[in-house]
Amino acid sequence: MEFEQNFLILGERIATLRKEYNLSQYDLAERLGFSRGKLANYEQGSRQPDYDTLIKIARFFDVTIDYLLGESFERKSSSDNLASSEFDNLSKDEKDYLKMQLEIYRSIKK
Repeated sequence: MEFEQNFLILGERIATLRKEYNLSQYDLAERLGFSRGKLANYEQGSRQPDYDTLIKIARFFDVTIDYLLGESFERKSSSDNLASSEFDNLSKDEKDYLKMQLEIYRSIKK
């Protein structure tokens, strides 16, 4: 139940950020490289973004993934986490490992 709640929060936060940027669903979806329908599903909580999409949304709005998922009220990290550019330099194995960790986290939160 808490897992589903996180994705409802995610949808609300994406919609709020999108509106703060004065973007329509069409505009944001185009900038992120996917359909308006997919974005609408994220905002409604009926579809869950994969790890790469979550990162793309967080980077676009310059917020943390924790903020998007409702794990934090702070939009930006107050600690010295990996900089965005460091994610770009990860090897495929490192990215695959992080994706696996996210899947484990999601399954635990169910």
